[in-house]
Amino acid sequence: MSKDSILRNGSVSYVLPFILITSCFALWGFANDITNPMVKAFSKIFRMTVTDGALVQVAFYGGYFAMAFPAAMFIRKYSYKAGVLLGLGLYAFGAFLFFPAKMIGEYHCFLLAYFILTCGLSFLETSCNPYILSMGPEESATRRLNLAQCFNPMGSLVGMYVAMNFIQARLNPMDSGARAQLNEVEFNAVKDADLSVLIGPYLIIAAVIAAMFVLIRVVKMPKNADQSHDINFVPTLKRIFCIRHYREGVIAQFFYVGAQIMCWTFIIQYGTRYFMLEGMDERSAEVLSQRFNIYAMLLFCASRFVCTYFLKYVNPGKLLGILAVCAMVFTVGVIMLQNRYGVYCLVGVSGCMSLMFPTIYGIALKGLGDDAKFGAAGLIMAILGGSVLPPLQALVIDGDGMMGMPSVNVSFVLPFICFVVVALYGWRCNACRKA
Repeated sequence: MSKDSILRNGSVSYVLPFILITSCFALWGFANDITNPMVKAFSKIFRMTVTDGALVQVAFYGGYFAMAFPAAMFIRKYSYKAGVLLGLGLYAFGAFLFFPAKMIGEYHCFLLAYFILTCGLSFLETSCNPYILSMGPEESATRRLNLAQCFNPMGSLVGMYVAMNFIQARLNPMDSGARAQLNEVEFNAVKDADLSVLIGPYLIIAAVIAAMFVLIRVVKMPKNADQSHDINFVPTLKRIFCIRHYREGVIAQFFYVGAQIMCWTFIIQYGTRYFMLEGMDERSAEVLSQRFNIYAMLLFCASRFVCTYFLKYVNPGKLLGILAVCAMVFTVGVIMLQNRYGVYCLVGVSGCMSLMFPTIYGIALKGLGDDAKFGAAGLIMAILGGSVLPPLQALVIDGDGMMGMPSVNVSFVLPFICFVVVALYGWRCNACRKA
C-alpha cells in the first residue's frame, strides 16, 4: 500500500493536513527531550538532589495527566482542529513563562511553567493522534500513526542537540561539589547566569509555536472525524473500559512511557558515573552522556522507520512483544555491566522502544470509532507513567546501591519491569488475534 493510499479516503486527499498535524509531533518531541536533561541541570543550578530535580518530570507529565480528559471533552464538543489550536496556545504560553520564572529565580516557578506547557502538549497529543488515525482507511490506521510518529523523534533529536550544545555546554563549568561551597551571594550570581542560558531555547520555541498556531488556524482542515458533539462522559468511559484490548492498552502505555522517560532521563546520571571513572570531569562527562542520548534517539528514529515497514508483514501485537523482549535483554546489560558497555546497552534499548507508543496506541483504539476521542484521552493520561516512575528511580539512585552494585545500575530494574508489562500486552494481543 502506497503512502498516497494510506492518506486518501476515496477522492479525498489528506496530504496537507497530515503534514501540518505531523509537524506537531516533532514540536512536542522537542519539548519532551529538551526537558529530560534538565533534571540534571536544575539539580546543579539549584543545588538539589536527583530526587528534587526529578520534580521537573512530575510537573511535566503531570500536565499530561491533568488535561487529558478535559482535552477530550473539549475536542468532542468542538473539533480536533480546535484542540490542536488550544494545545499550541498553551504550549507557547508555558514556554514564554520561563522568562518571568527566571526573573523570580525560584524552582517552583519553572515547575509551574512546565505544567502549563504540558497541559498544551496534552491537548496536542489527545487531538493529533486520533486525528491522524482518521485521515484515511481504518485498516492502515496503525501504519499511518507510526509514520506520523516517525517525526516525533526528529523533534526529540533537535531538543537533545539544543540541550547539549546550547544549555549543558554553556552552563558554568563548576561541578556540584564546588557549587556546594559557594556563599549565598556567589551562588545567586552563578544561578542567575545559568538560568539565563537555560531559558533561551524555550523562548525561541515559544515564538515558533506561535507561528505554527497561525498557520494551522488559516488552513482548512478535514472535519470527517468531528461528527459527534455530545459529551456523554460517564457512559462513554464505562463503554470503552469494558473493552479488554483498550483497558490493557492504557496499562501498557503507562509502563511504556515510564520506561522511556527513565531511560532517556537517567542516561545522564548513568553515563556521567562511568565516564568520570574513566577520568573525565563532571561537565565533560555530562555532555558526553547527552551525546550518547542523541545516539539513542538516532537509533530510535531509524528503528521506527524500519519497524513501520515491517508492520506491512508482521502483526502489530507480535512485533510489539518481540521488541519488548529485546528491550528486556538490553536492560539486563544496563543493570549488570559496570562500564561503558552498559551505556551501549542503554542506547540499544531505544532501538527497541521505537515502535511501542504508537503501536500500543493503535491497537488500543482499534474499532472504537467516535469513542476514540475519549479513548485517546485515557491513553494520554497513561503518560502519567512518565511522572510517577522517574521519581521512584531517582530515589533508588540517591540510595546506597544493593549487593555491591552501584545504585544507578540497580535503578534500571524499574524499566525492566515496565518492559515485561509491554511484552505481555503484545503477546496477549497477538494471541487474541489468532484466536
